[in-house]
Amino acid sequence: QVQLVESGGGLVQAGGSLRLSCAASGSIFSLNTMGWFRQAPGKQRELVATITRGGSTRYADSVKGRFTISRDNVKNTVYLQMNSLKPEDTVVYYCNAQIDGRSYWGQGTQVTVSS
Repeated sequence: QVQLVESGGGLVQAGGSLRLSCAASGSIFSLNTMGWFRQAPGKQRELVATITRGGSTRYADSVKGRFTISRDNVKNTVYLQMNSLKPEDTVVYYCNAQIDGRSYWGQGTQVTVSS
C-alpha cells in the first residue's frame, strides 16, 4: 500500500516562507512525476508545481519566482519551498505522485498567510 505523508504547513505572516515536504512510502516500483496542488473551499484543485523524476519542473504563473519545487529520489520525497507568501496563498496544499501508473494524493496540509 502506498502512502503520501505531508508536513510543513502552518501559519506565517505575509512575505514569509514555508517549506512543505511529502514523502512517499510503501510498495513502490516506479515513482515518476511528483507535484503540489492546492484547493480553496468551493473551488477546483489547481496545479502549483510539478517535477519529473529527471528534474524538469512546471509552475503555475501565480507562483513563478516565489515557489521552488525539488525532490530527493533516494528518499522518495518532494519539497515545495514557498517564499514571499501572500494572503491569497492561504489554502490547503496537496501532494500528488504518479506511482506505478496510478495517481496518489496526500491528505493535505493547511497553509495560512496573515496580512
